[in-house]
Amino acid sequence: MLRTLLLTLSVVAIAHAELCKPDAQNAFKVRISIKTALGDNAYAWDANEEYLFKAMVAFAMRRYSSKSTTQISNVLLCNVTDRVSFWFVVTDSSKNVTTVPGSEVEAAIRMNRNRINNAFLLSDKTLQFLKITSTLSPPVEPSTPVWLIVFGVVLCLILAGIVFLIVSGIQKHKKKNKESTERENLEEKVEVTLENGIPCEALDLKAGRVNGVFAADDERFTSL
Repeated sequence: MLRTLLLTLSVVAIAHAELCKPDAQNAFKVRISIKTALGDNAYAWDANEEYLFKAMVAFAMRRYSSKSTTQISNVLLCNVTDRVSFWFVVTDSSKNVTTVPGSEVEAAIRMNRNRINNAFLLSDKTLQFLKITSTLSPPVEPSTPVWLIVFGVVLCLILAGIVFLIVSGIQKHKKKNKESTERENLEEKVEVTLENGIPCEALDLKAGRVNGVFAADDERFTSL
């Protein structure tokens, strides 16, 4: 029994070795630059990181197809180098001796690229799937629609213009009334007339004016 189990494991290992190798069918190469991305905060690539990578690829495959039953054991890594590069394939969960078509793996990776990058604190430039084109992260949509923001700005400008016109009109009207009042007061104070070319004070028509010569004669002849 033990001999049969060991033989089975050996066959599976040999089959997996044939499935995951450089330039194998449906295999993808990955290159990771942790030091470039994180500098002094770079972490070491070890068995735990490999396990996380397998888990993220299995997650991507399961999320890509709701009927997928991909497990972590279906993701095979090979030819891992110290500078962190390796090849991987995804085996068919129903047969485990054939690989999932590369087009499905590529679509799953592209669909979940941001989630995979975030798991390793990397980006498309520092976590490279060499046969899978980089994808741009979806644009962040503002909570407020752009048209509403533009409408609000335009409305504020219009209201500000109306207020400015009203205030400037009121100020001009007050200034005009003030200048008119000051001019009238000045004319009343310095109003003079010219008689025979000689300026004299304006005659008060109601009070009249007394001639000084006749006033003196009246006082001389009327006093008793």
